[in-house]
Amino acid sequence: MKKLVDEVRQFREERDWEQFHSPKNLAMALMVECAELAEHFQWLTQEESRNLSPGKKEAVKEEIADVLVYLINLAEKLDIDLLDAAWEKIAQNRKKYPADKVRGKSSKYHEYE
Repeated sequence: MKKLVDEVRQFREERDWEQFHSPKNLAMALMVECAELAEHFQWLTQEESRNLSPGKKEAVKEEIADVLVYLINLAEKLDIDLLDAAWEKIAQNRKKYPADKVRGKSSKYHEYE
């Protein structure tokens, strides 16, 4: 992960884009990229979304990469370690969603109690 973060930083610095990377701007850009990702699945059935054509899958891959790059930039701007944050969130979710209570259910944690 460190190598990827370093590469994203170098890419940004070579282009002098840091000046545009406020947390607000990065969060908004991240939302745009997430919307572009979602657009590839708009109007697909559940089954179609699981069986993308090679061309569609490549386009989705590119949008996922864009999301990750913006997320890296935002996390770095806010001095948040993405992997640590993810591990902490998984631990929190284990407590909020005990497997024995939520297995096979899609309800929110406050709805299964």
